[in-house]
Amino acid sequence: MSKSKRQRLGQHFLKSQSIARDMVDAANITKKDIVFEIGTGRGILTPLLCQNAKHVISAEADRDLYSEALVSFADIENLDLVRANGFEIAPKFSVFVSSLPYSKSRQAIEYLAQASFSRAVIMVQKEFADKLGYEGKAIRAISVIANHAFEIEKIMDVGRHNFEPPPKVDSVVLRLRKKAVLSEKLVRTVNLLFSYRRKTISNIAKKFGKSIQSEKRLEELGSDEVIRLAKQLI
Repeated sequence: MSKSKRQRLGQHFLKSQSIARDMVDAANITKKDIVFEIGTGRGILTPLLCQNAKHVISAEADRDLYSEALVSFADIENLDLVRANGFEIAPKFSVFVSSLPYSKSRQAIEYLAQASFSRAVIMVQKEFADKLGYEGKAIRAISVIANHAFEIEKIMDVGRHNFEPPPKVDSVVLRLRKKAVLSEKLVRTVNLLFSYRRKTISNIAKKFGKSIQSEKRLEELGSDEVIRLAKQLI
């Protein structure tokens, strides 16, 4: 894959070893943990993950990056490199760590919301991280899903100069601790609810063939209330 195509897909590779180390340290990996990484990339995180983990599964969809990783990490015994779109496989893992392409941030949150694990450390675009905390009139489907599934903690800000090539935006590292596992159907329903966000709850319910008497709108509900509504409409 060419450099320009990788940039279009949001692939800006972390080059700071100190930030990579801080991300891995934030994951508190032990010899009991199976770690899953989506996006091996140039491998800045991968060998650090292997140092303390029982086993690491690192998925990379790009053929060239995968081939380079096979050569670079051939001697690491507790590493399983997989050429795959990581969101299309479902290994068992206790810890998730990834410096995600910006274009995959939402997909990652929805994927992790449906997975059973302990904790995750992810790098995302700052603007996306801000959306995860939205409530009231700014509430979004992704903020509802994230806040119901995880306890979210900001670990650090990461400036654009820490990447190659440098993006036009800044990033943040988040730590997620799992609170609840959401079904695929529940995630899909929450997203569908927000396609009717301007309607009242009564009118939204009619779209699902249900009857709920409420003149409130989604922006008047908290994240957990939206989840309860979605469960009623499934």
